Amino acid sequence: MTLTLRSLACCTLAAAVFSFQPQADVEAAPLVPGSGTLIDYVGDDFEDTSWSFIHNFPKSSREQDERLRSPTGKSTNGRWKEGPERGHPDHMKVVECPAGGLPGSNHGLLIRTLNSGIPGYRSNDVQQDDLIANCISRLGMSIPARDMPSAVVRVYLPPADQWEDRTGPHFGFRISTSTTVTERAESRGFFASSRMETKSEPYWPGIWIHFRSKTSRKVEEDSAFLAYRGNRMGRDIKCRDIPADQFGWWTFGISVTGDGQIHYYAKPGVEDLTQADHITSQFPYSYHAERFRTFFFNSCNRNDGRTWATPFIIDDPQLYVVNASRVVANVNAKKQREAQRQAQREKQQQTRSQKMAKRNKDNVKRK
Repeated sequence: MTLTLRSLACCTLAAAVFSFQPQADVEAAPLVPGSGTLIDYVGDDFEDTSWSFIHNFPKSSREQDERLRSPTGKSTNGRWKEGPERGHPDHMKVVECPAGGLPGSNHGLLIRTLNSGIPGYRSNDVQQDDLIANCISRLGMSIPARDMPSAVVRVYLPPADQWEDRTGPHFGFRISTSTTVTERAESRGFFASSRMETKSEPYWPGIWIHFRSKTSRKVEEDSAFLAYRGNRMGRDIKCRDIPADQFGWWTFGISVTGDGQIHYYAKPGVEDLTQADHITSQFPYSYHAERFRTFFFNSCNRNDGRTWATPFIIDDPQLYVVNASRVVANVNAKKQREAQRQAQREKQQQTRSQKMAKRNKDNVKRK
């Protein structure tokens, strides 16, 4: 399934579903991503140069062929994972940050993929792989929209000659949110009937980086542009041009407010986002977000088995929460349990060492 078909499918779903959404009398003001408390128990700074990813090939492709291939991939620090819908990028490596990055940050994560789509199948169209922040597992919860979460990241756009030579989407920075919907469920057979069914519906707002290659028709010079996903119909909307001389470090942020609205921000450089960097505020697919689940990145390429995706570098992806008391309490409780388990492991190891030492001493005496 191509990205375009995915978008159309989401649009169709949105049109077919009735949503139970709290309609706010007044829409909330845009929330600058990075507001509130930094939750450093998730996200990453990539300063540990021993960072690695356990790929566990073959990758999952549940979105395309309903195959979840366990165990899924994960990073050795437990902060990142492969999603069940699509596989993880084939190449991820901690590298030195290019010039102009965050002050005091020496390393970022290079991300690119080769074999996107269904493992072993060359679809020869644009596919994508996902690197997902392991938020829910590490936090022990998803975050209510009323707590006003946001995600921020710095992304390095390489020089134009390093991009995959393809006009279209190359990279995505997205969040996972959910809402409650009700839809008609049909049963078949002699006693066929229908009923309204209420369920939690996930959806994935985000910011896409598109490339325009000068080798394409009617394109005179290499450039890029940003598109947000999405408007009330779920469509991707172009929102900002990026000429080739502005390639380099960019800062992106996405936030959620209590009315369920999604707010999109971007700026060149690595300085903190401000209200001046606001792109748009939307209710994608006409949904009102009820919960924030995680954030993630998409690496896109032509799935032909030969063409590598564009090498993007991410640095300091971070989660912030304005009303952070619940999240902080959960994190502190998890840290306390981990400390207790670590102390127990150390005590058990000490006991084993003492027993071994005593056994060796007894053996010497017997001799």
